[in-house]
Amino acid sequence: MILRKSLITLLLGVMVVACSTNPFTGKQTLALVPNSQILPMAFQQYDQFLSENKVVKGTADANMVKSVGQKMAAAAERYLNANGYAGYLTDYRWEYNLIESKDVNAWCMPGGKIVVYTGILPVTKTEAGLAAVMGHEVAHALANHGQQRMSAAQLQQLGAVAGNVALANNPENQQIFNTAYGLGSNLGVMLPFSRSHETEADHIGLILMAIAGYEPMAAAQLWERMQAQSQGAPPEFLSTHPASTTRIQNIKGWAASAKAEARKFGVTTFKN
Repeated sequence: MILRKSLITLLLGVMVVACSTNPFTGKQTLALVPNSQILPMAFQQYDQFLSENKVVKGTADANMVKSVGQKMAAAAERYLNANGYAGYLTDYRWEYNLIESKDVNAWCMPGGKIVVYTGILPVTKTEAGLAAVMGHEVAHALANHGQQRMSAAQLQQLGAVAGNVALANNPENQQIFNTAYGLGSNLGVMLPFSRSHETEADHIGLILMAIAGYEPMAAAQLWERMQAQSQGAPPEFLSTHPASTTRIQNIKGWAASAKAEARKFGVTTFKN
């Protein structure tokens, strides 16, 4: 009983103390693992990935990836500085690389390490379409979503330990708990947690691409193309990503406010 109470107290204490503020939403977020640990690991993994894959250099597409990435980083810095977060990007080491691959994908590691696969370029079609993708990926890094997911996974493990300790004298109930907890925490917490990150990255990315001078509605057009080529996607509640129709509706609803935000920075024309 004492051990169980101690574990519960520890769990609650960790949740209260280990938090940081999302600069785009103002919300408190989980931060059990500090960026001082995450960023060096991310940079090392990124360098290893580049050494094991074919990096496209010097082509028009590769140059476009770097150009758009630089605009996204500049837009992020302008937004953060204007909203009281000067110095937020001090530990970031921005890097933008195009990788030869048929995969329709792109990603950004914590600290601003970005990869775009050549396989996504036929879907992005335009520079604005690429900006929608890269703005979304940059947003994940800016909002510390990697840190939050690592923290959530640790809390999930702590919850499992606490439950097993509490039921240590009842193996049958312990087995039932483990099955129910695994399913419930994934469907009820972890998957929605991931979907909320994707939605948040869509919103932040839209603001960044608008500040960088790109038409926000290009993001909706991008997801319409993504939707057209995706087959057999799982139901939204079983996915880490929102359904394409949900994303498209959200983006269309946010587009005007993203432009309004960009106008605060003197941006009045938007490239499509």
